[in-house]
Amino acid sequence: MSSSFQPEFALSQPALRLRFGPGVRRDTGAEIERLGCARAAVLSTPGKRGMAEELAGDIGQLAAGIVPLAEMHTPVSVTQAALEKFDRLKADCLVSIGGGSTIGLGKALALRTGLPQIVLPTTYAGSEATPVLGQTEGGRKTTLTDPRVQPQVILYDAELVRSLPVPITVASALNAMAHAAEGLYARDSNPLAALFAAEGLRAFHKALPAVCRNPQDLRARGETLYGAWLCGTVLGQVGMALHHKLCHVLGGSFGLPHAETHAVMLPHTIGFNASAAGALLDPVREIFGDADVGRGLAAFADQVGAPRALRDLGMAEADLGRAADLAMEAAYWNPRPLVRDEILGLLRAAWAGETGPPR
Repeated sequence: MSSSFQPEFALSQPALRLRFGPGVRRDTGAEIERLGCARAAVLSTPGKRGMAEELAGDIGQLAAGIVPLAEMHTPVSVTQAALEKFDRLKADCLVSIGGGSTIGLGKALALRTGLPQIVLPTTYAGSEATPVLGQTEGGRKTTLTDPRVQPQVILYDAELVRSLPVPITVASALNAMAHAAEGLYARDSNPLAALFAAEGLRAFHKALPAVCRNPQDLRARGETLYGAWLCGTVLGQVGMALHHKLCHVLGGSFGLPHAETHAVMLPHTIGFNASAAGALLDPVREIFGDADVGRGLAAFADQVGAPRALRDLGMAEADLGRAADLAMEAAYWNPRPLVRDEILGLLRAAWAGETGPPR
């Protein structure tokens, strides 16, 4: 078996402190001091306020206060409201406990304040491992890449995801897997991203069914967090393509839930690009045991009970044409040339929950 060497590539690796372990959240105070900080603003969604309060209690006098305002897709209006509250706390660092919504708010605040971040993920989205921020304003979701939004410390505590409901676990995991799958055929791919992508997919392929069987299995939960970090690192290393573009359109313009949308779209988008990507998707074929990558990913999605149809997420069939138009508006790279009618066909298959994507 050959190595992953490429004759030419570029790689940027940020300074990052990473810790795995059940109960590692209890060391958050020590990590704040390690950064040279003394007043942490603890961020969460309104629904996770209790978790944020518990963490603030563990941090003790190092906690400046709680900002429980995070919302899905990181609306700019919410960031502005959080910034006003944050200013009153006179904090010198950000501690985000939650999933992609909370991590997104932390990144948005870091972009505007320049303060360091500590992140304690409670889902598998992988955003914590990237310098990428997605924000929504005026019904459009846009993304930017900036080293100022990259967290400095990530604490992966399996106990924080042990109580995560299985449906949310599954959708979040497939969201992370999408980063790896698209990263395999990225235009700016590099050997590290390819290795991380394959390892992340293997981790989820092994551990996610185990979590579905026993959500309290801390070892399996830890392995899914490992997969999330690997897949998130891929997202931070290389550019994405059609899958992420469509998910941003569906979430930002039609209000569909972020992780569930990624889960539904994954077999369709990767299957759509499979012929153009060729051997670059061989790790997916190997791991999921099917030469047809779309069919293999769909079978895995069925095995773990993932959502399979956009209509089940609230997408109206009448809006599919507009979604296809929005996907074609901004130029972006994809291994397969984009044709509006083909994108519409892909969206129709995903809306109906068909077993295989159109070829």
